[in-house]
Amino acid sequence: MDYLPITVQMQGRRCLIVGGGEVAARKLKHLLKAQSQVVMLSPCFSTEVKEIALKHADSVALIGETFVPEIIKDFYLVVAATDDKFVNRQVSIAAQKQNIWVNVVDDLELSTFIMPAVIDRSPLLIAVSSSGISPVLARKIREKIEWLLPRNLGSLLERLKDLRPKIKARFERFQDKRRFSEWFIESAINDDSVVSGSTESLFDSYQQRYSRTGKVYLVGAGPGAAELLTVKALKILQKADVVLYDALVSEEILDCIRRDATLIFVGKRSSKHFVAQEKTNQLLVDEAQKGLNVVRLKGGDPMIFGRGGEELEYLTRHQVAYEVVPGITAASGCASYSGIPLTHRNYSQSIHFVTAYEKDEGDRVDWQALAKANQTLVFYMGLAKGTKISNKLIANGLSESTTVAVIEKGTTSEQRVILSRLGELPSAVSTQNIQAPALIIVGEVTALATQLHWFNSGELVDARLQYAQVANSAM
Repeated sequence: MDYLPITVQMQGRRCLIVGGGEVAARKLKHLLKAQSQVVMLSPCFSTEVKEIALKHADSVALIGETFVPEIIKDFYLVVAATDDKFVNRQVSIAAQKQNIWVNVVDDLELSTFIMPAVIDRSPLLIAVSSSGISPVLARKIREKIEWLLPRNLGSLLERLKDLRPKIKARFERFQDKRRFSEWFIESAINDDSVVSGSTESLFDSYQQRYSRTGKVYLVGAGPGAAELLTVKALKILQKADVVLYDALVSEEILDCIRRDATLIFVGKRSSKHFVAQEKTNQLLVDEAQKGLNVVRLKGGDPMIFGRGGEELEYLTRHQVAYEVVPGITAASGCASYSGIPLTHRNYSQSIHFVTAYEKDEGDRVDWQALAKANQTLVFYMGLAKGTKISNKLIANGLSESTTVAVIEKGTTSEQRVILSRLGELPSAVSTQNIQAPALIIVGEVTALATQLHWFNSGELVDARLQYAQVANSAM
């Protein structure tokens, strides 16, 4: 970070602008908005500058002289806005010798501060800076943000200032104060009339909306990349008090969680259960009963092999309110990032999502139904079951030459896609040293990855050549 973004109290401070043209006039307007006392120094001034000075006679003084270093003394801030590089350099040197902030327009090397593009919803200010590299880009970004932000943010902030001591007096717990503030802000943004409502009516509306019991949000984190989070998921992560997350949630996504939230790892891996499901269920209830916003954050979609249904049943039995926020499931995300269409008119007319994990020793998978042509099979949690998947499908009639894709750490910068044949799936997993999390896709659509692979950060390994060489040598 080359610049530290700060806001400075400028009311009544003496500032010097060296220059009297169009650029100087723009800087003058900015400083007057901040209620500064401005002296402008230039041999001549534009009509615009003179008009502004006349209108703000109490705040602007015009001095029709050339610059000399001695005049810098006692100014809080200096702006050089002339078209004379020699004069601008003189201003910069003189100001820096006296440790006075100086901005030389369009010259980063001579400046100790830069003026950002500002979105003004006073007292709310949003500054956009390109570190002086491209003021035009900063302005363009400001314009886009302007369209997104409600016009009433200034009055909303003024009302929050008025409400702050009343909120403090009304609520004892920090969580309750924060929750009321979040409710008020969200309500006021959607309805201007909320800002002007009486304090007691606001508190009554809030109490009707929320009880002492908190709420659990079952949120899908998607297949790995933070940019694949839904907008709603991101909003909920920003207001969470507690987040229970599993092993498939990436660090990139954890960085999106509100900084002061409590993070609880309840992850599991095959045969390595760090936290039992029963304890996770109880943690959700315990935290919600403290009146907190609780997020159960799961990789992929929580309702597809994420045991989301079990957790909702437990919450229902304990009368805890909940909401489900779907995520992009691993099958869709990983296949898309690998250039594999899960359906294709020429190759596959149906999809089966199958979990290779079994709750007990019994095998309840209908392998005969799965081993049919013209369909796509997606196996979740199947990395350790590669041999069984291969043997069962082949035994039930699926050709051992069927193309298979194993996708490791899909949608992330570490993604690898290994193409193999069904008969060679176990050896491909072993020889390629594939690590969890990984997804197995079986079906002829996987062969399209060689043509449609687009994700530049992902590696594509076509191990089918090894299979072909072994088959040829056997002949």
